[in-house]
Amino acid sequence: MDSDFVFTADDHRHMARALELAERGLYTTAPNPRVGCVIVRDGVVAGEGWHERAGAPHAEIAALALAKEHARGATAYVSLEPCVHQGRTGPCTEALIRAGVARVVAALQDPNPLVGGKGLDALGRAGIAVSAGLMADEARELNIGFVSRMTRGRPWVRMKVAASLDGKTALLNGRSQWITGEAARRDGHHWRARACAVLTGAGTVRDDDPRLTVRDVLTPRQPLRVVVDSRLETPPGAKILEGGGTLVAAATGDRVKIAALEAKGAEVIELPNSAGKVELGSLFRELARREVNEVHVEAGFRLNGSLVREGYADEVLVYLAPALIGDKGHGMFELPELTDLCGRRELRISDVRRVGPDVRIMARFV
Repeated sequence: MDSDFVFTADDHRHMARALELAERGLYTTAPNPRVGCVIVRDGVVAGEGWHERAGAPHAEIAALALAKEHARGATAYVSLEPCVHQGRTGPCTEALIRAGVARVVAALQDPNPLVGGKGLDALGRAGIAVSAGLMADEARELNIGFVSRMTRGRPWVRMKVAASLDGKTALLNGRSQWITGEAARRDGHHWRARACAVLTGAGTVRDDDPRLTVRDVLTPRQPLRVVVDSRLETPPGAKILEGGGTLVAAATGDRVKIAALEAKGAEVIELPNSAGKVELGSLFRELARREVNEVHVEAGFRLNGSLVREGYADEVLVYLAPALIGDKGHGMFELPELTDLCGRRELRISDVRRVGPDVRIMARFV
């Protein structure tokens, strides 16, 4: 594999197209990665495709089906290293070799240990010129959750917070609907839709009674709804239980409460820590075991604070409304008091934009 290859302007253009195709699977491919492929022969695009959903043909197979005999001698631009293992579908490396492609350019080496360089090695041994690393950062961002699950054994955790300009997420009585405007709420549904799971706490269920379903985005699937509820305080009539399939993480084995939730179609798992709370690390490992790539958090300041304190929050998505609530409202995160600013938690802002009358800020913990 040539990782030091100098890529041309055409290489960049075709890989950008492969990434654009991959993004079409933003809401559908989980638990698989989002992948696009473009096959080019003599400067002409012969075929292109993307992975649409788990169990469907991979991006390379879709592109090869369009390229047909024109794939022979062509270059395949793939946003993720072609797979070499037998999963729900056959190995893409074998299909590329049979098609007679002359060159494969991959944006990102597959973080899946079942692949992890083996795909590119197999292509190279078959006499195909291979190179990787072109637009790798963009490919990694598109699959940040898949990369996290494969390399860290836990999903990527993105926290969505709606707050007033003075940083308040709810009134003192817990009410928070609605701080931000309709456009911000609609934008938030896009982030729900791309996640594999939406997570909240028992306090939010009690105060807001949310459904936490995707309603403003056309999506073929709903993310798994997860409630962190140490004492099993979620009422059986809560909207988040409607339709069944909700996962409730508890720290108690109260059989009466568990039976009431299970009667509503919920699944209850017991994950207590030594303090009588839900062990968050165990919860995220369990979600990874269930092939959850991205977790979208919409919770109150207490659970938000726990996620930050324990190091499980990767990214924050903050919508700020042009309004003031005052000191008596709830903040964004319940964190211990600092006596020195050296103890503050640093973030790196990645994006700031207007969404209707509100401002959306995206930032990652350093």
